[in-house]
Amino acid sequence: MADNGSENPEPIDPEKEWVDMPEFVQEKQEPFSKIVIRFETEEDLKEFAELIGQKLTSKTKSIWHPHKPHRSDKVRRWVDES
Repeated sequence: MADNGSENPEPIDPEKEWVDMPEFVQEKQEPFSKIVIRFETEEDLKEFAELIGQKLTSKTKSIWHPHKPHRSDKVRRWVDES
């Protein structure tokens, strides 16, 4: 339930709120190429991370090169100021 300022907040119906709004479509970005790199030791992984200038750990499953953050550095917000 959303707080609409009244004592008894009612849920907001997103379908009603989206009337006359533009459609939003974000196409998935596919990589040009993918490779698998295997490291024999943690030191090898650290050395490679330093060479490419990216943070890599034993839990890292994929990266973009050059580095591409998952979320935009720019924050975009739409605020109803009424």
